[in-house]
Amino acid sequence: SAHHKDALDCAYRVFRDREDFLAHDDDWLMSRFRFPRAILLELCSELRPVLERPSRRNHVLCVPVQVLTTLGHLATGTFQRELADRSGMLQSSLSRVMPYVWDAIVGMAPRYICFPYTQAEQANIKMQFAAIAGFPNVIGAIDCTHVAIKAPSENEFAFVNRKHFHSLNVQIICDAHISVGNRLQTGAVRDGWLLGDSGYPLRTWLLTPLTRPQTEQERRYNEKVVERTIGLLKGRWRCLDRSGGTVLYSPTKVWRIVVACAVLHNIAQKNGIPVPSNAHTEDNEPDPGPPNAVHNAMAIQRRINVINGMLKGK
Repeated sequence: SAHHKDALDCAYRVFRDREDFLAHDDDWLMSRFRFPRAILLELCSELRPVLERPSRRNHVLCVPVQVLTTLGHLATGTFQRELADRSGMLQSSLSRVMPYVWDAIVGMAPRYICFPYTQAEQANIKMQFAAIAGFPNVIGAIDCTHVAIKAPSENEFAFVNRKHFHSLNVQIICDAHISVGNRLQTGAVRDGWLLGDSGYPLRTWLLTPLTRPQTEQERRYNEKVVERTIGLLKGRWRCLDRSGGTVLYSPTKVWRIVVACAVLHNIAQKNGIPVPSNAHTEDNEPDPGPPNAVHNAMAIQRRINVINGMLKGK
């Protein structure tokens, strides 16, 4: 298309005397930016109306430069100076550009991050969970993960977690295809369950692991419950994982980075793009459950019924 040609011409014009990223093969691009060339060009085309600026001063920072350098930072957690050097940009220019790119990607969230609210959507997800994990009537899995951040200048102690480092506690809902969903609206879970870990209280609509599983089917139930999409999200976008370093931005900016990464993750899942083979993330140890939690009797019985049903379907 014309947009793709413009993006390619722009990339070649800017990188001619620098490192020509888009001239590399898909394997190289995937390892640095997590997408093959065709998807990168589509992404540049979609973001162009938001990122393209008429100013002569900023014209050299055309859309592919802005997008690829930002993806490189999200994918590797690499310090900005290295990315700026490789693309021939000043670090100050890259620092100025990246928030615009995050916001442009966040603007795509309503199209790429959505909870299955209709009965038809939920019925389809239930079949997918049943096929993969043996769980009946499940419409999503919910979990939290900590994204390490620098100590904020305000309310610093409010961001210190139980492992004694500063972080944002990010709650994520995913479907059976490990795509990330958005926040729940009141009444969204009318006829279905979410799967959660021990950090959540047991509810009639939220199934959690047993504290002390005794039987084989109870252990099997627990193993299925704690399978999550967070490892893949952090493995693809290493800036979210502690192995990629601490995110050196304010909590508000880190929130935007998290949402942008979720959008990009769903785009990758939609296009069947695998997570890098060398992706390794820290263990996502679940938070301990609420002390002295009182579980609803109906919820306890529902969990027992699910465990027995899994045994029958084994």
